[in-house]
Amino acid sequence: MHPLPERQRQVLQATVRHYVDTTEPVGSKTLVRRFQLQASPATVRSAMGALEQRGLLMQPHTSAGRIPSQQGYRHYVDCLMPAPGGGARRLEGELAGLTLRWASLDDLLLQLARRLADFTGLLSVITRPRPTSCRLQAVRLVASGERLTVLLVEEATSARPLNVRLPRSASDEVPALERWLSDQLDSNGRQPIDWDALPRHLRTSGAVLRQALDSDRQAAGSDGPGAISQGLSGLLCQPEFQDPLDLRRLVALLEESPHQLVPPPLAPLGGIWIGEEHPLADLQHCSVVQAPYSCLRAEPDGTDAAVGQVALVGPMRMAYATARAAVRAVAGTLTRLLS
Repeated sequence: MHPLPERQRQVLQATVRHYVDTTEPVGSKTLVRRFQLQASPATVRSAMGALEQRGLLMQPHTSAGRIPSQQGYRHYVDCLMPAPGGGARRLEGELAGLTLRWASLDDLLLQLARRLADFTGLLSVITRPRPTSCRLQAVRLVASGERLTVLLVEEATSARPLNVRLPRSASDEVPALERWLSDQLDSNGRQPIDWDALPRHLRTSGAVLRQALDSDRQAAGSDGPGAISQGLSGLLCQPEFQDPLDLRRLVALLEESPHQLVPPPLAPLGGIWIGEEHPLADLQHCSVVQAPYSCLRAEPDGTDAAVGQVALVGPMRMAYATARAAVRAVAGTLTRLLS
């Protein structure tokens, strides 16, 4: 985004602050009076018009003042966001003294999610950590007519079956396919399977198995490991969440697939999704501020990292500096306690 002239920077920053505080569109006279801008209302009004032409401000209706647009919030977050205030520093100090005294991981996540929601007045979501790599150890294949049972061995004490339809012409390929898979997992450190190396005479059965494994992986990602959430009632007080349909969609996401609220942060966005930047259509009237945390899991061959997400969900009219500092503080605390 092109840099703004200093006057427009001041006006955009003041407009965002005013709207976050009041939920009311603002005019030039109010900005000059409240923020002691060293300019006349006419000069500020001209700057607001220029910002509107750039798509950074908008008028909710013709006779109203201006409010930030989605693009305006993005420019504010990327270029104008101030340092977090004293409240965020106090939260960091409070969390720094936290020790791991809870009986379970969920107890810890619940405590931190509740503190995060209380501190910000927003919906907090903390996903449980999930492995960064698949630990597939072996695959067993059992063919019976047109059915193929695929047994996925992920740990020494964990296995789960998949049932797929196998063309009759491919049933003779199954023993050789299982041997090839075993060689793949042994030689490639269990992941990934190099399907490009599949021998030509195993292409029919291999295509069926590959599709089954891909579908299983996608389904596991969709179900997710679940999440802890707190603060939904706080959103009921926000004017942006008065539509029952929007609330119903948000509640459904929390109940059915909460991890979709907090996809892995996109680096260019700095962990902040604003409006239509979020991949879920049901959240494109919201903002999501998030940060990852990690923990170490004991594995038979060493340790492996697992990653979760800490997030705040609220309206686009959000105190972004405080929200980002808060989720980073909680994510840092979880990494410290769980690693």
